[in-house]
Amino acid sequence: METRELRYFVAVAEELHFSRAAERLGIAQPPLSRAIQQLERRLGVTLLERDRRSVTLTGAGRVLLDEARVILDATAAAARRTRRAASSTKRLTLATKAGSNHELLRKLLDAHATEPEAAEIDVLLCGMGEQARMLRDGRADAALMQRPFDALAGFDTEDLLTEQQVAILPAGHPLAARTALTLADLSDVPDLPVARWPRHDGTYEPGPGPEIHDLSQLAQLIALGHTLAVLCASSRSWLWSAHAAVPLTDASHVTTVLAWPAHSRSRAVAGLVRTAARL
Repeated sequence: METRELRYFVAVAEELHFSRAAERLGIAQPPLSRAIQQLERRLGVTLLERDRRSVTLTGAGRVLLDEARVILDATAAAARRTRRAASSTKRLTLATKAGSNHELLRKLLDAHATEPEAAEIDVLLCGMGEQARMLRDGRADAALMQRPFDALAGFDTEDLLTEQQVAILPAGHPLAARTALTLADLSDVPDLPVARWPRHDGTYEPGPGPEIHDLSQLAQLIALGHTLAVLCASSRSWLWSAHAAVPLTDASHVTTVLAWPAHSRSRAVAGLVRTAARL
């Protein structure tokens, strides 16, 4: 198989529409259709069911979509890391979710900067759940992630901080005056549904709460009294005066970890891991 064919197939499989996929790829539709047909002939399977109104993935197509994403991420990562390895400046990229524990990040960066021959670190801020993809496709060399929320399969990790979870509520809500809450308390508030975060595949669990795309949106919706959220205790650092944080006594603890690809042989990453281990 050629990576070009896989790239074409992923575009069609994600769009489920040949015209939109061709536009996304910047090519005409006929060569795209021919490439998919050639790929099906080579594999000896049907990847897509087509009729005049729709395109759907077959079981084999769903398997190839998962595998093709991994392959394309790996080739992109190989190219990016090879270019960085050829650079005269020793540096690495650290991905972290925007709005995450900046005090912990500051401690990590400051401690690493004091190390002899430490690599320069570029901090790459990303959205919720994007760190894993950035590690796999080479945009990041390491990332700050959270267990149990982030997908850590395929990565090595070093634990940095374990903390309690809190409920973030509108400051004027009756529950905001409590000294502690349980998860059951939050489920008994029909006028204030819990915000819904994206899963690893980008979809959302069904429910009445709003779908959250970033922390700025979340902060605004909480301040307006439209939702509440369950977050790490360190989220108190970005709260507005219109917010209140109340500890949750029965919510699982969350551990922030430094994560990196298990196959990494980067000395720059190894140096950052050593700093993390000391922290």
